[in-house]
Amino acid sequence: MFGKEKIALGMVQLPPLPGTYLYEGQPFQEIVDYALREASSLADNGFDGFILQNFEDGPTKQLSTMETVAYMTRVAVHLRETFPDMILGILVNWDGAASLAVAEAAGADFIRVEHVYTRGEMTTFGYIEGQCIEVCNLRKRLNSKVKVLADVYECHSVPVAPLPVREAAVETVRYAYADGLFLSAGTVDEAMEMAAQVREVLPDTPLIIGGGTNGGNIRRVLQAFDGACVGAWIKDGNLKNPVNRERAREYMSQVREAER
Repeated sequence: MFGKEKIALGMVQLPPLPGTYLYEGQPFQEIVDYALREASSLADNGFDGFILQNFEDGPTKQLSTMETVAYMTRVAVHLRETFPDMILGILVNWDGAASLAVAEAAGADFIRVEHVYTRGEMTTFGYIEGQCIEVCNLRKRLNSKVKVLADVYECHSVPVAPLPVREAAVETVRYAYADGLFLSAGTVDEAMEMAAQVREVLPDTPLIIGGGTNGGNIRRVLQAFDGACVGAWIKDGNLKNPVNRERAREYMSQVREAER
């Protein structure tokens, strides 16, 4: 995937953006600088890429705002220009089409559609529904080559009328045209079991674990997955913290061992 045997992606999660409920007037350039520092901490310690997310823009509706798309694009362009050789993913909470628009404008490699690509789910902020039609239509209009990686049963929401995971995965790839899948669960063991089931029906589809990995388990996890994204563990257990460079280095040493 992306020309690598295994990939490790770190989360670049922004402070509240202007126009959101938690924003308290921080100059936007400081937000840009924060993103660049986080990305540098990941790049300097061997990560293959990162996912840019407007993490603190809650409470979050499914449709993004114009200003969020604009600010996310500006940050994404800075990341792409500063780190041209890194894999760049975009996650705009929780708007897949907005993520694709940002990614296309900034020259990113993929989007993650976390809530939600197919079917529907109940979240803290209410019901949200699948966005595959909007994302696919925008891909077609833009002739976009940006990869779409979609979550199947993201563990922080409750699916409506759930299917067995292998059926949900087939539906997402074959009928909603996702290029790869994120899988996550309450534990990494559960996520690995999900991956084993999905492999049986989609052996060639890239699978990335969506969370729960750490320096102690990532080598084992990568026996089942093609890649991982990590946030909390390399940020000392709190996604609002900056990246701990020592933990990032330790994590990546284990990823590289898994490739041997």
